[in-house]
Amino acid sequence: MLAKITAKNQLTLPKQVTNALGEVEYFDVQTRDGQIILTPVRIQRADAVRTKLAELDLTEQDIADAVDWARQSTGKRKK
Repeated sequence: MLAKITAKNQLTLPKQVTNALGEVEYFDVQTRDGQIILTPVRIQRADAVRTKLAELDLTEQDIADAVDWARQSTGKRKK
């Protein structure tokens, strides 16, 4: 199978390849020995959020309190 790179450095993968992979939106791209290696990556956004919360040392209660605060009308909010 051939794929052509465009003037904007875009590459269209053959349908036969994408069908074999299923629904993939992102690829890890590497070069090795003159070859391009594409590895399908499934992004887990929830995991990224959990990691960031852990880095910030926020608890579930901190999040619940912030949501409650945000839902209050402006005049009732405690600072």
